[in-house]
Amino acid sequence: MDVCLEVSLFGTCAVCLQDRPPREIRGAKHRALIAILATAPLGRRTRTYLQNTLWGYAGYDSGHQNLRRALSDLRKLFGDYFDTLFRTTNTDIELDLAHVRFTGDPGQGLFLEDLNVREAPFQEWVDSIRANPDQIFALYRHAPVSSLRRPRPCVTMLPLRQMGNDPGLSALGDWISEHCCRILSRSRFINVISHLSGRAAGAANTPITTLSETLGVDYLTTGFLRPSRQGFICDVDFIEAASGQIIWSRSFEARSFADLTETALEIDNIARGVARSIADSAIETVRSQRIDEISDHNLIVAGVSMMHRATMRDFLKSREYLLEASERLSHSADAHAWLGKWYVLNVMKGYSIDLAHDTQRAVDCTARALDTDPEASLGLTIDGFANNNLLNDFETAEKRFDAALDINPNESLAWLLRGSLKAFKDEGEEAVRSSEQARRLSPIDPFLYYYDSLASTAYIAADQFEEALKHAEQSLAVNNRHLSTHRARITALHFLDRPEEAKAAAQELLRYWPGYDLSKYRSNHPVSQHKLGRRALTAMSASGIS
Repeated sequence: MDVCLEVSLFGTCAVCLQDRPPREIRGAKHRALIAILATAPLGRRTRTYLQNTLWGYAGYDSGHQNLRRALSDLRKLFGDYFDTLFRTTNTDIELDLAHVRFTGDPGQGLFLEDLNVREAPFQEWVDSIRANPDQIFALYRHAPVSSLRRPRPCVTMLPLRQMGNDPGLSALGDWISEHCCRILSRSRFINVISHLSGRAAGAANTPITTLSETLGVDYLTTGFLRPSRQGFICDVDFIEAASGQIIWSRSFEARSFADLTETALEIDNIARGVARSIADSAIETVRSQRIDEISDHNLIVAGVSMMHRATMRDFLKSREYLLEASERLSHSADAHAWLGKWYVLNVMKGYSIDLAHDTQRAVDCTARALDTDPEASLGLTIDGFANNNLLNDFETAEKRFDAALDINPNESLAWLLRGSLKAFKDEGEEAVRSSEQARRLSPIDPFLYYYDSLASTAYIAADQFEEALKHAEQSLAVNNRHLSTHRARITALHFLDRPEEAKAAAQELLRYWPGYDLSKYRSNHPVSQHKLGRRALTAMSASGIS
């Protein structure tokens, strides 16, 4: 029999385990406890949070005993079903939301209208939810993900024009537009207006400067096709829609209409150039404006782009933009998730001066993202990243990545970080498969160095050291300030029996991180006691890092 806990949150709060006969919970604090867990991100709250919210701040021992007693009561009521519904640790209580079904609807009354729990923290929590309808809808799983604001720059590609009326060139121009739009749509940082809308605007000969309003785009690509002796020549312009200013122009020649493989590769390069230019434009813009003048989408794009740049200065500055975005766009799950990733990377890069504080901030940000939208694939992904790399909770991390991919199978970052998790767990072949899938889904990602870096780790776990070295060096050619990539390169060189090159790579690492030693890796890295970590320790030790 499937275990089903029915919860009604509006008007009368009702909690009932569907059984024969049904088992209804009547105690106010017991119902309040389940309501808090049922509305929490991923059904999880810390014991401290529950103690303080339900029993106030009178004292740790009192709250601790009261929470233990409430859980004991629920165990008696639910019997063997308790362990199916709840997961308890020394720090957290988690309700498995897969076994929860919400009944009723917000029109039945106020949120938890009948619960007579007098503690001030509980009343503040209830009032905060009642005051925020969007939060209520997200918690009750009624609001579709698409209804939440996701500020990104918008772009489209108009069908390429031609001289004359050649139906072959006309069809080719339409195909190039469609293919480019399809590639751009894989980027998390861009909203793509369909090529059909672009086709209609092109047919109407709408002026470029008007398209920013009629299509709602910030950028567009347009261009011209002309025949050549061997095939055709394609000229493409990338334009800022509001001003009509050409940002760049590119041309390529294809030698055949019959085989468009070469053309497809050129379109990939154009799409990659568009994505990179949007990121560069956002960074240039934020550097010349006061923070209150920066548009929403430039805050996100510049913040995420600078977070992945090589210099410490850019990385630290990116936090300012991501903080502003998370405050300004409080209902954007992505804004909170990206800020959470910043805190994870701050620890992983070795920049943090307070590991416990930054770890908690990362977890708080991902929790807020999932409070805002429990089905945000990026929020689930970054929560998995924090659990994997900061909390060493591989089981929870895998659940988050799997949940993200169930919601969005094309979430390339979830595939990438799942590959890293599999490498940590010494599942090399699966790590490589996940990493390769991530790269297939992100052909234009402006942070491909990061994909190469984690792919290198995956190949080490799979004993493919040549591939590991290739990807590490590709990554370092773009960003030579990523600590884990240096470790992967040293490890690959050592196990390829190239000791002198491994020693040189170790000296390069120490040039950027002079205080780095093996004790820090042993104490701070989640995989240091696993096979992958032992390999890294062996390689670094043999290469001169003590």
